[in-house]
Amino acid sequence: MTMTRRTILAGTALAAAPIGGSAALAQTSSTPAPSADARQAPGFYRYKVGDIEVTVINDGFARRPVEGFIKNAELKDVQAALQDAFLPTDSLPLTFNTLVLNQGGKITLIDTGNGDSGAPTSGRWMANFRAAGFDPAQVHTVVISHFHGDHINGLRLKDGTAVFPNAEVMVPEAEWAFWMDDARMNQAPEGMKGAFQGARRVFSPIANNVKRYEMDKEVVPGLTSIAAPGHTPGHTAYMLSSGQAKLMIMSDVTNHPALFVRNPDWSAVFDMDADQARATRRKMLDMAASERAQVAFYHAPFPATGHIAKDGNGFRFVPVQWSAAV
Repeated sequence: MTMTRRTILAGTALAAAPIGGSAALAQTSSTPAPSADARQAPGFYRYKVGDIEVTVINDGFARRPVEGFIKNAELKDVQAALQDAFLPTDSLPLTFNTLVLNQGGKITLIDTGNGDSGAPTSGRWMANFRAAGFDPAQVHTVVISHFHGDHINGLRLKDGTAVFPNAEVMVPEAEWAFWMDDARMNQAPEGMKGAFQGARRVFSPIANNVKRYEMDKEVVPGLTSIAAPGHTPGHTAYMLSSGQAKLMIMSDVTNHPALFVRNPDWSAVFDMDADQARATRRKMLDMAASERAQVAFYHAPFPATGHIAKDGNGFRFVPVQWSAAV
């Protein structure tokens, strides 16, 4: 018999049907009951960059309507890209992934997630952080890439409590200068005022102790800041180095790779300076592809690390193979 799609589907249907067509027999099959707690296992993943242990901590996800998400592309083209990636075409699940660097017991965080201000499907960061064996009181340094709420809200609970009481907090100088400027806040469009107020909620109680860092400087041992403006004025990426090993930490240089790695000239609604963000994105993706560097993204599917390959006029994201060994 010639094997066709129709015969394969027919065979699959027969294999799935109860023997003899008995509905009663089908009902007595040992199908597991639905889980009472329909959540995944804790979302953390470890890998090494030289002697530095990196742990990705997932903070869940939020759904973003696709319509209006990309400012300079037709909706049909965005939906086609999502369909090609086997993703929903009406709303995009955007993940949140922070990094923990463990250097001989000294713990550095890069960004902090949504805290207790997250959407119903986010706000999982602390549970995952603790499941990975960490304690907030043991954090030595918190390095912030930029001041959007999904990166800074985890620093302070809604009731004002500091989450990492013993940590030094480090922020980009250019980011602080923009978001903490009262004149800019007063002149900002109404839709942006919440971001200014959010930065003040998080940072004002510790303003005198926040350390501001410049670009192209070693922020903590092995971690060098890289100017990546466009998404925000002081948006920062990093190069993590240990021995010969390197990791390019892209922060929000791209949003979901299925859209913005494939189509680096597309502009997300979150990019404050679209032209500058596109130039930054192309430069960094091209650098990662040329050097075959491992990369980490904040919004890539968990565990949000892999490599970049050139692909026509764009690029493609190649996830790392999951490994049980660190």
